[in-house]
Amino acid sequence: MDYRTLPVNKWDENDVQRWLESIGIKKEYVEKLYVEEVTGPALMELDDSFLKGIGMKGGQIHMLIRKRNELLQLQQNAQQAKHSSSKRSDGADVQTDPVRPRNAPTQKTSSGDSCGPVDKPSGDNRASTSGKRHRRSSNSQLKSTDEVLELSNCRPFRSQNTDFKYVKDRVLAPESGVSGLITPCHEYKSFATAAELNRNQLQSKFACEVIRFASACMNIRTNGTIHFGIMDSVEDRGWKHGQIIGIKVKEREYYVDALDYIEKCFCESVQEIARKCIHPPVFVEVISKDSQEQRFVVEVDIEPTSSLVKNRFFEVYLPKYNEGSQKVTLTKDRALYQRVGAKSEPIKHNNLATFFQGLQDRDAQREKAELSSTDVHTEISQNLGRKLSILLNDGKSYMDDSLRYILVTNRCEKNDLKYTNFLMHLNIFCVFDFDEDSNVSGLYSKYKEHHATRSYFLQDFSNESKTGNPSSQKHLCLFDQTSWIFCNGRSDFLGDEKPCDENTWIRTKKKYLKKAITRICDEILPKRSFIVLFLLLSPVQKPLVDTFQEFYTEMNGTEYIVCIAESRENYGKWANLAQASCSIETLEQCSIVGMKLSHVDTTIQTMLPSTAQPRHLPVSTRGLCTLPSLEEEKLFSLEILCIDQCDDIKLDLLTEKEIQEVEQNFYRGRKIIWENFWLADKRRCGEIIEREACKDASKLLDDILRGSGLNYSVAKLKIFHHPGSGGSTIARQVLWKRRKDLRCAVIKTSYSPATVCEHALAFRDYEEKEISHCLPVLLLIEDYDEDYLEELRNELMDAVATRKINSPRPYFILMCCRRSNDPERLCKASPLDTVAVTHKLTDSEKSLFRTKLEKLKQKDVKPEFILTFVLMCEEFNETYVRDFVGHILQDIDRSSRDTCLMRYVALLNFYVPNSYVSLSHCEAFLGLGVYTEMKSRAYDFKSHLSEQARMIFIELRESTTYISSVRIIHCLVAKEILHQLSGNEPQSQLAMTLLQEKTLFENRFGREEFIKFIRDLFIRRDKRSRGDNTDTLFSPFIEHVCKAEDCEKAIAVLKAAYELLGRDPFFAQQLARLHYNNEKFEDAEHWAGVAKSHLPNDSYILDTEGQVYRKWFSFTVDKMTQEDTPESIIQKIEIALKAMKCFRAAQQAAKAERDSMNNAGYFGEVEVGCRLLRFLSTVDVFRRSPEGEYSELVKYLITDYIPKDIEKTWGRLHSRLKGLRQNLYNALEWISEDLSYFQTDKNHEKEEEDEKDEKEEQIYNPRKWLKRQSEVYAKFFISTSLIEDSNGGPESQLIRRMNIYKSGGGSVTNILSFLTDKKENRSAEKLEKILGFYTENPLRDRLEDNDLINYILCHITLACLAPGSAKLLPVQTLRELSVRFFKGRRPFPASAHFLLTLLYWPDEALDKEPNPDKDEILISALQTLKRLYDIKMKDVPTRKKRIYTHFFLGKGYGLGKIVHKTKIDKLISGSLDERRMKWLHGTVWNIARIRDILKRVSGWTKDRNLFIRGHMKEFPILPLHRDSVPPGNENVTFYLGFSFNGLVAFNIEVETNPTISRPQGI
Repeated sequence: MDYRTLPVNKWDENDVQRWLESIGIKKEYVEKLYVEEVTGPALMELDDSFLKGIGMKGGQIHMLIRKRNELLQLQQNAQQAKHSSSKRSDGADVQTDPVRPRNAPTQKTSSGDSCGPVDKPSGDNRASTSGKRHRRSSNSQLKSTDEVLELSNCRPFRSQNTDFKYVKDRVLAPESGVSGLITPCHEYKSFATAAELNRNQLQSKFACEVIRFASACMNIRTNGTIHFGIMDSVEDRGWKHGQIIGIKVKEREYYVDALDYIEKCFCESVQEIARKCIHPPVFVEVISKDSQEQRFVVEVDIEPTSSLVKNRFFEVYLPKYNEGSQKVTLTKDRALYQRVGAKSEPIKHNNLATFFQGLQDRDAQREKAELSSTDVHTEISQNLGRKLSILLNDGKSYMDDSLRYILVTNRCEKNDLKYTNFLMHLNIFCVFDFDEDSNVSGLYSKYKEHHATRSYFLQDFSNESKTGNPSSQKHLCLFDQTSWIFCNGRSDFLGDEKPCDENTWIRTKKKYLKKAITRICDEILPKRSFIVLFLLLSPVQKPLVDTFQEFYTEMNGTEYIVCIAESRENYGKWANLAQASCSIETLEQCSIVGMKLSHVDTTIQTMLPSTAQPRHLPVSTRGLCTLPSLEEEKLFSLEILCIDQCDDIKLDLLTEKEIQEVEQNFYRGRKIIWENFWLADKRRCGEIIEREACKDASKLLDDILRGSGLNYSVAKLKIFHHPGSGGSTIARQVLWKRRKDLRCAVIKTSYSPATVCEHALAFRDYEEKEISHCLPVLLLIEDYDEDYLEELRNELMDAVATRKINSPRPYFILMCCRRSNDPERLCKASPLDTVAVTHKLTDSEKSLFRTKLEKLKQKDVKPEFILTFVLMCEEFNETYVRDFVGHILQDIDRSSRDTCLMRYVALLNFYVPNSYVSLSHCEAFLGLGVYTEMKSRAYDFKSHLSEQARMIFIELRESTTYISSVRIIHCLVAKEILHQLSGNEPQSQLAMTLLQEKTLFENRFGREEFIKFIRDLFIRRDKRSRGDNTDTLFSPFIEHVCKAEDCEKAIAVLKAAYELLGRDPFFAQQLARLHYNNEKFEDAEHWAGVAKSHLPNDSYILDTEGQVYRKWFSFTVDKMTQEDTPESIIQKIEIALKAMKCFRAAQQAAKAERDSMNNAGYFGEVEVGCRLLRFLSTVDVFRRSPEGEYSELVKYLITDYIPKDIEKTWGRLHSRLKGLRQNLYNALEWISEDLSYFQTDKNHEKEEEDEKDEKEEQIYNPRKWLKRQSEVYAKFFISTSLIEDSNGGPESQLIRRMNIYKSGGGSVTNILSFLTDKKENRSAEKLEKILGFYTENPLRDRLEDNDLINYILCHITLACLAPGSAKLLPVQTLRELSVRFFKGRRPFPASAHFLLTLLYWPDEALDKEPNPDKDEILISALQTLKRLYDIKMKDVPTRKKRIYTHFFLGKGYGLGKIVHKTKIDKLISGSLDERRMKWLHGTVWNIARIRDILKRVSGWTKDRNLFIRGHMKEFPILPLHRDSVPPGNENVTFYLGFSFNGLVAFNIEVETNPTISRPQGI
């Protein structure tokens, strides 16, 4: 059964689905409501909260609720009408036949289609208002009589324009009578049922109505039109009078041929005249947005011209279909008809005389009317220029350059191309182009000559994976270059994208158009930030109209849609088709029609806010070059600063108020823009204060440009600044001042370093004749990540190196500007290239700031509206900030939405650096989005804020997302707001409330950034390496909640965040950490398991699980006060073994992770293992022997022995405990080798006393930690009695090894750490003791591989500490011992190959004769070291793990030629930071005492690669700094270092005094 015949409360979900589709609800929401099983009764109860809950947007909710209410009201009215009509006495007289006269017998024909007998009066065609009719025909639709339908115009009389369309369910004006004779009268017939009848029936009914109406019009001498497919007056109550429904037309000739009845119905004398007066039928298409079914309104025009009808009258028969005989018959008598009001009625017999007497008078009136209608009416031309100005820029004298444009256009002819210059100056986001030849001869061919573009097809653009970067930047590239979307293929494209006809396009491509437009409007461009410009340059087709309808729907109206069409014909067709979505009148209001394209072009160009003058760059010859937009846009990862930056702005268009606003925005806390400097230079606003740090930065830049001995190709200039202290301003000041001498640009860090590098090189080379003499490029990079900066620097250095050019000045200078809470500490660490900017002002700066503040006050600027500047004047004094914020918030309404928003933004801004909330989020939260359609284009977010919020908030525009955003003017102000507005409400409660704000979390624009800031609020820890004050265990917010409230509140808010953010495993990980730090171990175990269930192979989460058990084990051992029972002992051991198992799982997971080197699993296993050994030693069964040894424990752990007391009770532990030693040994060896590879100088930061107790030793002094843990490990595996029992067996070998461990040896790192001991004699004695543990004749008594490595390394280390020691073996013996590492077929650790490079490097005493076999050993060792290093490094940036150079080649021979790095360190004077800087900048090599002990070796360069000769063959050498290798082919000298990545060259210099022969590199 049709749902429309059922009451709503009887509908099922299928009925509701069909109704929702019929009212135009978006498909995605229809499907959601269907899934939610919304039936009729549920539909009756729907409210806003439920609909928002399923993700429905405001506009759709508004429409659904309104239509639902109308539906219910309609049903209620119908019930009342039914009840009323049943009571009326004349109810039986209700007419159900629209044409049959009241007194005619009922005929078996459908309503609205029969033509009554001519001898009876015609039925009343007026709309019934009595409410009598209550029977609804089965094919009627449910339309509320109270609903106001949109009015539509009739087709112009006699118009044959096929582009004219009617829109279904709009209404025409009521049927009309005679009005001036020339103006046609109108009569409507629904004809719905008759249209379905057979040919004879249809033609007789159609002819009957036309001839009757024609007779009436011709007799009265009036023009008229009869319309079939329009609801007439006595139809079903569910319709409206004049409502357009249309009819299905099977065959058009049926209607045309029906007029052949003219010859049968009119008198012979007037048949020809009737033919001329009755025009052929016109078929006007009825369009509907929701239906593809083709319907028409069939119209017949009647035109009784004076020359034809003068002195004549028209009597007619009417055809009538006889159901019985199934033939058409004519009425018995002819009748005269006339128009009476809006009716065609027969002239009664007694009125005939009057009719004939008035005939001459009517002829005269007709003649007169025809004459007057021929008068020429001159059309008053519109002021289209003003209309264009209003549509594009709200009537201002210039356009808003912050608005973007979406262009929709079709074929542009060659003649029109020259008038499209205005498009070249608009900020066009994308173009929907329906011209398949556009790339060859159309608009695209011209546009791409001026701008960089990316071309797409519809299906590509609708799929975001094909248009952009990774998901975090998926829309980014769309903003930097215009996207040109070929909507109907490309004729010149070699692929499959060919043009297609309308029907094929609708079938195959329309869905992609919809997706693309939805993507733009829902995800990329916020409302009110763009205008859709329809440029109709050629005849319009349906797809162009579909584009309008999609934008109209997505944008909720035409407020930001503009149409320009020179041709009225093109516009007419477009508008007629587009009226399915929007009325012709509305379209007229947003359209410019009839204005020549050349006039449009000129008019828009005069409205542009800036002139089209070219931009210029400096060149090395001190001249200038032009930078066209096309070239600039190709370098989209750079914001280029030109010499004449801003000179294109039309200064005369800027009002004083606008200039003042630009200035005030800066002093309120917005980042400085180039216009600020430009206006200051033009003296249109005050000068910008130059702080001392700006002069310091300029001096450092001058030093870099003058060149230094280092000759780096990529130099760095770092600016660290307190938040809000002006660091960014200083960086931009330096750029602004140097723009005429250097090429300057700002890096957009949202692009990859590789892209930036490519663009930076192109920028440097642009228009330069000699690329070796280009100007240096000054690149500003702000708020960067260290990894990003290092990768960019390496990319640039590699790119420069390939060019083989040597320049006295750097190619690139990276000016790195970053916020820091301790800029002075960072400056102290690197004083030669760093500037610190703090809130502290010098005396001269204080004077400048005071003077500036007074000048601003003189301009009537209130201090509240330049708050950041005022606070800067007071050096951000905490008391001043507190009092100032207190004054602003004095009378604030704490319950208002904008105050609530202020608190949320303050929470984020205080705890999350550089956070913001998008303007779209703010509007949604304040409920402003609902009124979008009502607002003018000059919508202002600020006008909806309280006065306090306007002072506190500042609006920004993010360069990465291009979305306007809001933040508090300063983080200290945010802190005070948080404190002063909270009252008694704890911050955890504020965060809880924030998490429940669905409008913020569901808002689509800037959602990724908002979610990131929320994650950072709960997860991001402070790190000193990032410039924070301290290193924290948890996010500062969570630590605050734990400290100021309690850990339960912190746990509760983290749980809420976990649930809200899609059960994020890293939130579960934080919950596990938070629980175990507060000794809630069962809960910690649960949350670690939850995190692991999400990411079972994440090494960091697996490590957290291990830490849960580690902490649990430590807690049970340290803090359990009751006596240990056998069960509790087993439980503790179980926990420890679980921890070790988790840590081993973390180790395995870490190996598979390519982009990180997580070694925490190894450290964790060692810590727990050593602690477990200590605990086992306290168990009664393993009591210490009188000699102080743990013989029983050692015996249990390394043999098959099991004490009887624990044999059964520990049954499930034995196998795991007996593997404890090997597991610990493996972990210690891995850590040792790892520490051998990389620099581990973090321990130096512990010079600051306040850190000593806060940092874990394994992080800040891993070598010391390893030595200590090795001693603990060894301590529990030493047993004299066991050595005696084993008689030299494997147990005694193991215990000997443990003694070596206990003495400080046993691993590479432990042995090398003796070199860092300040007491060299003590270290030498320990090493001699260690060597005493080994065999006296290692050549005879074969050592195990690891023992041999340690044995040889002990000799090398001892030689560095005590060269004269009697324990030392000669180098030749060590070589013989180590040759096993070359000849052995099994794999050896990297340390073995490292020793080969040290021992087999050419020696003046041993290698007087060249030996190629020794080269083979060196080559093999170096190749293996490189392979093992690459395996270890995976894809981790080298910056994160810097290779450590252990030894340097000295001037001695034998072991004496090996110099350890610590010996060089001891010869460098100064503080730790100064020593570091000397290493970094290479000044260490200028120290005479160091030059005296190290040997310079000779080598050569080839294609920027460095080589040295060994015994006979050449070897590649890794330079410490890649850009220190001179270009070309040069002989060079350098110092040689030995690392686990092979040979390293330091202090490379071109050889100035070459000798005749140099067979070796020594």
